[in-house]
Amino acid sequence: MNLVVEDRIESKEGHMPSATPADVLARRRHLILNGDADGFADLFAPDAVIEVPFAGQPGVPVRLEGRDAIRTYSRRVMAAPLRLEDFEIAEFYQTQDPEVVVVEMRTKGTVTTTGRSFTATSIQILRIRDGHIVLFRDFPDPRGLEDVIGDPPPRG
Repeated sequence: MNLVVEDRIESKEGHMPSATPADVLARRRHLILNGDADGFADLFAPDAVIEVPFAGQPGVPVRLEGRDAIRTYSRRVMAAPLRLEDFEIAEFYQTQDPEVVVVEMRTKGTVTTTGRSFTATSIQILRIRDGHIVLFRDFPDPRGLEDVIGDPPPRG
């Protein structure tokens, strides 16, 4: 199931008070595909946290705390030599907690310096409150990153 939700106009405060988690994720997709690091960071609450518990790629922080840290990191990532062609939710699961959703993501793109295309998948758990992401946990499949960074790591 591909999730397609129209973007909503943001209020003067920069958040979407009546936005559902699906609305926020649709906005996130739009911002990421358009390379808008500041808009992406503004989707997060001021004290939001991003966690990538199983991160193994050098230079990828395991935890970011606060919108300013998220903004700084997002600018760096969006300046990387990647062209994202698609960023889609393959599956969307609403939990019993209305603020918490689990999504299966599929990202397709090209490394602009090498012309190498890639598909990266991940499971993401998000807590979205009052139109802002307050907690974002990302569990990427490291095999998708092999296409981006080159040779796979030795398996042991």
